[in-house]
Amino acid sequence: MDWNANRKHLLEGVGKLNELSPDSVKGYLTASGAGRKTGHLDEKTRQLISLAVAVTTRCDGCISVHSNEALKAGATREELAEALGVAIAMNTGAALVYSTRALEAFDTADKG
Repeated sequence: MDWNANRKHLLEGVGKLNELSPDSVKGYLTASGAGRKTGHLDEKTRQLISLAVAVTTRCDGCISVHSNEALKAGATREELAEALGVAIAMNTGAALVYSTRALEAFDTADKG
């Protein structure tokens, strides 16, 4: 995948959506920028979290945007790998938790 072309195409699409539904895009931008206002996390940390979440939600557009922003914020490949390790652990952890739910559902299923 050409991640730079993907990011450019995505941002053009967001611009077109903004023309049609500016309040929707404004709502996203408000939510997206809210964390910056508190100042509790630095930009690099926010971008690494964003990338980990992008992986868990399987959002290619998010990956292309936030990888670029993480690099600009000074993130290293090693830091990204650690953040991605957390994403991997969260996905396997969620599968573990929901596996117990599947077993419970199976065990309590109507036998008739």
